[in-house]
Amino acid sequence: MDQRGLSGKHYSIFRTLSDRRFWMFFGSGLIVSVAYMDPGNWGTNISGGANFNYDLLWVIWMASGMAMLFQYLSGKLGLAGYSLPELMRLKLKNKYAVLVYWFLSEFVILATDLAEFLGIVVALKLLFGIPMLWGTFIAVIDVLFILIFTQKRLRYLEMAFVVFVAIIGLAFLYEVIVSKPDMLSIIKGSIIVKLTAESALVAVGIIGATVMPHAIFVHSWLIKNKSHNIDFKNDEKTLFYHMTEDVLSLGIAALINAAMLIMSAAAFYGLGDKVATLEGAYVTLSPLFGNFASLIFAIALLAAGISSSITGALSGQAVMDGLTDFKVPMWVRRVITRVINVIPLTIAILLGIEPLKVLVYSQAVLSLLLPLPLIPLLIFTSDRKIMGELSNRRITSGVAVLFSAIIMAFNAYLILQLLSGKIA
Repeated sequence: MDQRGLSGKHYSIFRTLSDRRFWMFFGSGLIVSVAYMDPGNWGTNISGGANFNYDLLWVIWMASGMAMLFQYLSGKLGLAGYSLPELMRLKLKNKYAVLVYWFLSEFVILATDLAEFLGIVVALKLLFGIPMLWGTFIAVIDVLFILIFTQKRLRYLEMAFVVFVAIIGLAFLYEVIVSKPDMLSIIKGSIIVKLTAESALVAVGIIGATVMPHAIFVHSWLIKNKSHNIDFKNDEKTLFYHMTEDVLSLGIAALINAAMLIMSAAAFYGLGDKVATLEGAYVTLSPLFGNFASLIFAIALLAAGISSSITGALSGQAVMDGLTDFKVPMWVRRVITRVINVIPLTIAILLGIEPLKVLVYSQAVLSLLLPLPLIPLLIFTSDRKIMGELSNRRITSGVAVLFSAIIMAFNAYLILQLLSGKIA
């Protein structure tokens, strides 16, 4: 990670982890990390494992490394005193350009929320037998109570996210243990790059579900607010805090994502249409590994949907705060976003479109929209007038540009496959 501006003092990871101030700073990265294990990730990872065995595991590790760097840059922007949306407003200046950028950013939030929304709806059906059509209306109020009771108490939200991440992580640790995956296949899938026309959609979906546009928007906003509210200085120690939290939080997210695909490959590969759905995966787990495996699968899906919805709500607030003069309470935004998404989701349910396919396609769309936050992020964090001593070193900017180019290449490959008719 880039360490421009450090005076040469040595900061130990172990010393940092025992520092009370670090744990006061810790939390923003955890909120962001949930975006990397939301129902969209479930869709792409389960589909990847069930259809292509361990072959796409390398995509998860690659995308997770990219996410760490981009979230680190976003957080640095927050330490410099800016959020990405507000900087876009300042630099674009033209109100029509700002309006277009805001519209596209809101579309990103909607696409993200669709996956989170769908995850909650499916989880409600699996746990309580609630029909999906009814679940769409119940899920409209999914996180309202949490957001209302934690307004202006971000620390409470951060503590809640410890619970959410623990539920998801422990659930998939158990699933991996009982599924008994093949270790040699895990190693091969992690280091051998294999991509076909058939797996391109899922691979791009994994990238879109991992390097998520809304998470890049919100991280700078969260760090900016935290630095202001708790009086963290823009110094080398705080930068090291941020780097440590970024690697720790997103490292956990990477392991959970890998565990999803590994479990799916070990349990579902070769079963064909039996696990072509989230519900099918849930039902198939019971005869294979017992009812408890199915139960914690559904509980973890609900936890992922609710927690990632909160992150989505915060992202929407960051975008609106930075790009507009509108002052709308976060819970009002949540209702508006969900009500809008009720329409396409209800149509999909009535038409019988499979939720897992909706999840995969929604994440591929997010990957195609990644340039929206990525390009300005790279420009702003390399600008010494904006960042001061926190501006990127050349090697950091070079790696970030390389990662961005890889993402664009994946997107171009997907588009070519779609145009050629090789992907339905």
